[in-house]
Amino acid sequence: MNEKRIIGNRIVIPIGPQHPSLKEPGCFTITLEGEKVVHAVIGVGYNHRGLEKACESRSFIQTLYLIERVCGICSHTHSTAFCQGIEELSGITVPRRAAYIRVIIAELERLHSHLLWLGVAAHEIGFDTLFMYSWRDREKVLDILAEACGNRVNYGINTVGGVRRDLDDNVIQGISKMADSLENQLKYYLDLVMIDTTLSARLSGIGKLSREDAMKFGAVGPVARAAGISYDIRTIEPYGAYGEIPVKVITDDHADVFGRTVVRIREMLESLEILRFCIKNIPDGGIAVKAPRRIPAGEVISRTEAPRGENIHYIRSNGTDILDRVRVRAPTEANWHGMKHMLEGQYLADVPITIAAIDPCYSCADRAIVINSGNKTEVMDWQRLRQYSIEWYKKRGVDMASVKMPESKAYF
Repeated sequence: MNEKRIIGNRIVIPIGPQHPSLKEPGCFTITLEGEKVVHAVIGVGYNHRGLEKACESRSFIQTLYLIERVCGICSHTHSTAFCQGIEELSGITVPRRAAYIRVIIAELERLHSHLLWLGVAAHEIGFDTLFMYSWRDREKVLDILAEACGNRVNYGINTVGGVRRDLDDNVIQGISKMADSLENQLKYYLDLVMIDTTLSARLSGIGKLSREDAMKFGAVGPVARAAGISYDIRTIEPYGAYGEIPVKVITDDHADVFGRTVVRIREMLESLEILRFCIKNIPDGGIAVKAPRRIPAGEVISRTEAPRGENIHYIRSNGTDILDRVRVRAPTEANWHGMKHMLEGQYLADVPITIAAIDPCYSCADRAIVINSGNKTEVMDWQRLRQYSIEWYKKRGVDMASVKMPESKAYF
């Protein structure tokens, strides 16, 4: 339950960790003077799942299944980054057809992600008609993904050395038909945002993050590109088949929620052009090469452009099939840093859409706990966090060491 507190002439309102505006657990402590936000505390850390730690006790093939589940919306970009890292360490060259298939699935995923975001953003400002329209169109993309991969979410298309499935003529024709029908809708949404005075007035000037501030806070993806920063991994460090595909980087100079909306819609139109190029120029040949059982010792950084922005995977191998370390720096983690700056000075009514405008994924981002105590700042590692939680519960009369585990039973 969220309860406000009154301090002097200021009101402190917690938003979360359970709140109608938040689809995942996060907590924002908003201090108001009247309706203006004068101070904001960004609270994440409620959804640490321990995926990186789990990777250290599994083979790299088993780890691929975990990595793909870092995020349900951009699972393909995570598995692509991971596979690319393993392939670089192993000296594997992916077949060109497989590289094109990876790009096709990546751009379908970008459409799926941006259409989902457009609906959520519309819902946050009370525009539920656009929410229903955009999610209706998203179904067309999900149908294609299901036909191509077998799944609507967590597609399972990537494997180390290539892809698991080829795209037949029916799928390719389906992508072409979907692109043609979706293009008209996206142009309509763009006109709606640009022409409708009520919608543009609601989004303009909200969540401002200038070009200088975006660079200062390390923003990525549509948040950075909406501030005029032409930064897209697909063009500055092409991976897969992107080196052969013309990709136009979409930017805007509004540096607010309006600009982020325009960038995402135009990026979807660009994704349709990339898909058309891919299905027209996809080469023949194999879709995978065999990967070694053991990964040569070494370390690598692999980067992809997720729908939310730059996605970084760090991988360190010790020469076996089990990796020493896997570190995921998802784009949401980068975009959180500027959130406090974007919220302060805004009206309370603008808080939900400002948070939603970075398209946050809490399960992608939550990785550590930072303790601020006076002038001292500490980062709590896994062992200290575990010990802290044990002591915290002991003080409250709960000693987990005294709990006896039931006998294990086998059920057949």
